[in-house]
Amino acid sequence: MAPSIDREGYWGRPTSTLDWCEENYVVSFYIAEFWNTVSNLIMILPPICGAIQTFRNGLERRYVCSFLGLAAVGVGSWCFHMTLLYEMQLLDELPMIYSTCIFVYCLYDSFKQEKTISIFPIVLLLIFSVSVTVVYLQWKEPVFHQVMYGALVACLVLRSVFIVTWVYPWLRPLCYTSLGVFLLGFLLWNIDNIYCGTLRASRHTLPSGVGVLTQFHAWWHIFTGLGSYLHILLSLQIRSTYLKYRPKVKFLCGVWPTLHIEQQKMS
Repeated sequence: MAPSIDREGYWGRPTSTLDWCEENYVVSFYIAEFWNTVSNLIMILPPICGAIQTFRNGLERRYVCSFLGLAAVGVGSWCFHMTLLYEMQLLDELPMIYSTCIFVYCLYDSFKQEKTISIFPIVLLLIFSVSVTVVYLQWKEPVFHQVMYGALVACLVLRSVFIVTWVYPWLRPLCYTSLGVFLLGFLLWNIDNIYCGTLRASRHTLPSGVGVLTQFHAWWHIFTGLGSYLHILLSLQIRSTYLKYRPKVKFLCGVWPTLHIEQQKMS
């Protein structure tokens, strides 16, 4: 990660264990990393709308929690990149673990009777979440958090691929789109970390409107936010299909995907 060699702003010197490649307090005196901050809107607004729609459809609350969990990650990430304070870093990173645990539960519990609750996976995921939290609060090593988060994502990928390969193959386009978008964000995240010096130098030579496109950590937010949102749609479609509802992906204004579910079950 880029060392903090930038100017100081409203929130003072960074106390977080990470300082990303975007130069601090360049765009605004009140926002440390402007583009890394505002790019989180994709993880806040659409998931909130998804939670409202899921609640109105009367679907299981676990999927409302999935959307709200993603929105919580967006809010935490907004606060972290806006301030670069350690407390706000935890508000970003720990909800990543908690929300992904909700995703794991929803996906691995898809083929159960309606409105049933499986205690064992909930307890297991709670133990995992608490253990990661306790260890990370004592051992402030970002790689530990990244590995634990990666393990949860790997569980989601394996389960998703299994379902669309052997159970519902017509859901492959949504599954692979979600996975591909997420992996693209992960690729840009690594490029931003590895080639930070080159990217920073290029921003001083490129026009400002072009240079902002090199804020690859902001693109990571956009693509992983979209990928995570699509994963929730996939999980919700798997569940509603199993329960014999009629799920259908529609595009709001011809652009943004939403899931519409007919309340009448298939015979």
